[in-house]
Amino acid sequence: MKAEFTIPGRPATKKNHQQIWRNKYTGKPFVAQSEAYQNYEEACLWELKKYRGPKFTVPVRLTCRYWMPDRRSWPDLPGLYQATADILEKAGIIDNDRNIVSMDGSEIVGIDRERPRVEIEIEEAGA
Repeated sequence: MKAEFTIPGRPATKKNHQQIWRNKYTGKPFVAQSEAYQNYEEACLWELKKYRGPKFTVPVRLTCRYWMPDRRSWPDLPGLYQATADILEKAGIIDNDRNIVSMDGSEIVGIDRERPRVEIEIEEAGA
């Protein structure tokens, strides 16, 4: 089983600009993601509602090709990759990001000012 699709928008990482907040009821601290990442995740989840391909519950190979709009705030590949894996899990396309056994071929491809995006390929690891 294999799936290929694209998520439009400037890819963002979860790790940059995290903030420590305090729960107003308990006073306990927690880590909150940046507003930029929260907006990116929300936009991705809305886009993935259109996804009609297979859902993966077995080990998979995931390949992500990232196109950035410019060189400003150039992200690191592992951060992008982790954010994408978490979004795919949250969208229900993969049941657990621990099932990703390979990320071969993933890369920040370059700059596309008109269409920043991430191109995703998911394939069962046994296939």
